[in-house]
Amino acid sequence: MHTRPIPATGEALPVIGLGTYQVLDVDDTAAATAPLEPVVRAFVDGGGAMIDSSPMYGNAETIAGVLTERLALRRRVFLATKVWTSGREAGIRQMEQSFARMRTERMDLMQVHNLQDWATHQKTLQAWKAEGRVRYVGITHYHSGAYAELARLMKTKQWDFVQLNYSLGEREAEDTILPLAKDLGIAVIANRPFAQGALFSRTKGRDLPPWAADIDCASWATLFLKWIVSHPAVTCAIPASRKVDHMQQNVAAGHGRLPDAAMRERMARYFDTL
Repeated sequence: MHTRPIPATGEALPVIGLGTYQVLDVDDTAAATAPLEPVVRAFVDGGGAMIDSSPMYGNAETIAGVLTERLALRRRVFLATKVWTSGREAGIRQMEQSFARMRTERMDLMQVHNLQDWATHQKTLQAWKAEGRVRYVGITHYHSGAYAELARLMKTKQWDFVQLNYSLGEREAEDTILPLAKDLGIAVIANRPFAQGALFSRTKGRDLPPWAADIDCASWATLFLKWIVSHPAVTCAIPASRKVDHMQQNVAAGHGRLPDAAMRERMARYFDTL
């Protein structure tokens, strides 16, 4: 799979990750988790690494920990989660709980979810980063209405990652956030890569355009993701899936030819006509 360097260190990160919202929010029982084992296996065997979760995703952190431990994948994955509460002590308790749920002693990436009480959590995260408990720290949001605040915090140069919505259906990040991340050396995680399914609604019943073969796309999911990860500022996209065939389409976006700037523009123009 194609990788992108995390600007803070140069560490290579595969361009396709795994979002866990809803898809891993299941009961911690053999009956509920067994169907997810081949999905996670397909993700890792396909070259993926980042598994992104949050305490607000129900049982997703726990299931991510259960599956990576059961499948002996901890050394092959990049675990990311978030703090989503207010207050120093509450934040510490929640993050400690996330460590336990995800069954790891060191978190690869801890993010402040939707900027909630970021100033308080930043102090804890920087201390934990210095101690080696977390490797990278970041901030997240899912809506363009938060971009001004994201940009302001990015300019403080205290964050290694920024996570935000970006897709063919939601391109606002191209105006300020993506160029800023590129200039400041901040890794970018693209969430909502299918605009909560809206992209598939636009293409339902339509065949792929003939030129999709020029960038090794055999599915709409692969095409949508290749458009995202080919942006020079994007480090990783995190589609969510609980079906093996969908996962295979997702990880395929990290392989083969990626669109250049001209092809990206062609893809955007084509999508706008649908």
